[in-house]
Amino acid sequence: MCIIGPTFWVIFEREGFCTMIKKSYFGPHLMLDLSECDQKRLNDLDFIFHFLNTIPDKIGMAKITQPYVFPYSGLVPEDRGITGFVVVAESHLSIHTFVEKSYAFVDLFSCKPFNTDMARDLTIKAFISKKPKVYIIERGAGFPRDLHLAQAAP
Repeated sequence: MCIIGPTFWVIFEREGFCTMIKKSYFGPHLMLDLSECDQKRLNDLDFIFHFLNTIPDKIGMAKITQPYVFPYSGLVPEDRGITGFVVVAESHLSIHTFVEKSYAFVDLFSCKPFNTDMARDLTIKAFISKKPKVYIIERGAGFPRDLHLAQAAP
């Protein structure tokens, strides 16, 4: 097996024939830790609903539910904020805001490639984050996209 970045090749022999299968990761997971955000936007249910309702179309994902957005107030009073998510055919998008801390966590996960740069920029701009941290993980390396080919591999 030869690993080359997010894509790798599996070579195996079966019944005297060599087969080479190109496999890649399951999908990108874009995670944003947004600090120094606009507190009004972090505390606005309608704004967060609109963000979750419109970003899937902008990045080529298909919504299968309306966004669920609700206020949160827990054991630590200064951790109050809004939590929201939308289920898309490709996976999900979620957000957790912490209004008093001017902070938000945003996750965009998909089983197919999407423009992570565009999604990153739209999200940072939407919440006016002055100090964003961005993480992209290629999830599911080795995920068997074709079950028949995966079962044939040794």
